[in-house]
Amino acid sequence: MTILEAILQGIIQGLTEFLPVSSSGHLSVFQHLFGINGESGVTFTLVLHLGTLIAVFVAFWDRIKRLILEFFRMVKDIFTGKFKWKAMNAERRMIVMIVISILPLFGFYIFKDFFEGLSTDASVIAEGAGFLYTSGLLFLSTSKACSKGTHTCGQLSARAAVFIGVFQGIALVPGISRSGSTISSGLIMGLKREEAVDYSFILGIPVILAGALLELKDLGSSGEAVNAAPLLIGFAVSAVAGYLAIRLIKLLVVSDKFRIFAYYTLIIGIIVLGIGIYEAVSGNMVSFKAAADAASAMRG
Repeated sequence: MTILEAILQGIIQGLTEFLPVSSSGHLSVFQHLFGINGESGVTFTLVLHLGTLIAVFVAFWDRIKRLILEFFRMVKDIFTGKFKWKAMNAERRMIVMIVISILPLFGFYIFKDFFEGLSTDASVIAEGAGFLYTSGLLFLSTSKACSKGTHTCGQLSARAAVFIGVFQGIALVPGISRSGSTISSGLIMGLKREEAVDYSFILGIPVILAGALLELKDLGSSGEAVNAAPLLIGFAVSAVAGYLAIRLIKLLVVSDKFRIFAYYTLIIGIIVLGIGIYEAVSGNMVSFKAAADAASAMRG
């Protein structure tokens, strides 16, 4: 992998992890078109996800700090018998709802190999279909019926938390945006726009960390050798791009321009699905890397 490819993937990951357009789908399509596959592609994707975590902590540190402190107070109350469901404050309730939203992922984890197979196979049909699904969900969540929420994260119900968690699980399919799914399902369940964004991004912290630990375990047993320079550059670029994306999404959500992503994923979905169908029918893979190598050989 070249330094330029590392920078490009860092930008793609950093922007698309938080913009509701599917980072996994964009990275999968990028790696498909540039011939990046196998364990090296998985390793680099893992590092890029860790870079975006830095962006989340920087952007939401004040709220995250309050949640961490409240978590330890809640643990103390549980062990001393003082914990009461009906007496939870806003931070404590948000922590409990995040845990509840994570639980559905254990059911989806059974199909982990299937989801990874969709991302690393030789076709982008699944990614194209996933983009179109994301577009439909974004159109639904930005409709008049779903865009006037009044609840905060501290008022979220257990039923709503499960609902958001199920949509987060579905987003394991490449092309389906995790942030788009959780923000949209939060809006559908009555969260305020800015609260839906906060809940989505903070919910992503334990999910990404858990995924990273699982990938590290698998990669550690594979004995894979990876060039450190592209990994470090990709990590840094994804962190900076991720922070800028968070600021952008907050601005667009508050200004009621969230639907722009529905149109984007609709267009990209049609294009990617078209590429996948063309490759399946013709038997020829669309590859920018192959085209560049052919052009270089002709010049040589």
